[in-house]
Amino acid sequence: MSSLNLDDFTDLIERPDGGVRRDAEARRERQVVPPGSLGRLDELGEWLAAAQSAVPVRPVERPRVVLFAGDHGIAELGVSARQAGSAAELVREVLEGGRPVSVLARRQGVPVRIVDMALDCDPKTLPEDVVRHRVRRGSGRIDVEDALTQEEAEAAFRAGVAVADEEADSGTDLVVLGDVSVGGTTAAGVLVAALCGVDASVVTGRGGLAIDDLAWMRKCAAIRDALRRARPVLGDQLRLLATVGGADLTAMTGFLLQCAVRKLPVVLDGVVAAACALVGQRIAFRAPDWWLAAHDSGEPGQAKALDRMALEPLLHHGVTVGEGTGGLLALPLVQAAAALAAELPEKPVKPEEPGDQETAGAALAPDGQEAAGVPSER
Repeated sequence: MSSLNLDDFTDLIERPDGGVRRDAEARRERQVVPPGSLGRLDELGEWLAAAQSAVPVRPVERPRVVLFAGDHGIAELGVSARQAGSAAELVREVLEGGRPVSVLARRQGVPVRIVDMALDCDPKTLPEDVVRHRVRRGSGRIDVEDALTQEEAEAAFRAGVAVADEEADSGTDLVVLGDVSVGGTTAAGVLVAALCGVDASVVTGRGGLAIDDLAWMRKCAAIRDALRRARPVLGDQLRLLATVGGADLTAMTGFLLQCAVRKLPVVLDGVVAAACALVGQRIAFRAPDWWLAAHDSGEPGQAKALDRMALEPLLHHGVTVGEGTGGLLALPLVQAAAALAAELPEKPVKPEEPGDQETAGAALAPDGQEAAGVPSER
């Protein structure tokens, strides 16, 4: 009998402090640069203040990239430009510093953590700290079988919660969340289509390497078939993740929800993170208040999910590579917003002119009698 009750997150997750946000807005009104002239940076600074319960807002000094990794059986159908089961190669490239996220993280001084949940490789070929949370080797082919057993789904979800606790306890003050997967955008498309009630064609994108038209049609058909299996289990979010998600997406959902419990802000990278966030919103409606959308990747499923959660992307650069790259591009904006909100000086208070008091009291004569021309109240 499972002891995991996802309904608990509804009670555990609180909204960012509204009173502190109002204080941050009032402070912004007093600063030398007119409110609104910094665009979304004003909104970001106030959001951070509420998330931190601090005015002035504290600088974002210990951000971290967290990437959940896995292979998806659906990739066997040729829905990805990468070969099925090859996500471990991407993981090694990230670890060796050869991926875009590695370059940006190195330049910005941000550590990158990879969590293997279902890579299709021998765990001995990767570092222990990467593979210690692994649930299984590869997720099932979701068009004809479940991605996970119910027990595996629960283990993956708990692993995501544990990783969130580890990050919060270590002092991480903001997370950039992404994925390293092959076939992950297909699973994400199924989740978004199921939760938004739309057809497969509405959410089917071309992935990080821009698949051709034939591969797009295969991907659309795979999402359509998996969607038929997803609809009967829409009322049970953990079962939905077990049916059509996968170990990495299930762990990301648990991670997002526990970050909201721990009041740890998260920047969502691409369509996979957005799909997991959408599942998280279905579990706990206040959770999206703790998340930012980094960028618009051009994936229709991401756009649909973000619209449903009322999250507006910070950037529109069309970055499709995934792996947290778009999240790292947005991170300097968040840090800039925090710096501006905290460090811009307030407008000097105009000193009271010596004659002001005399003018205010001119209606009364020195002896307290009525001044000439000023009628008495009777």
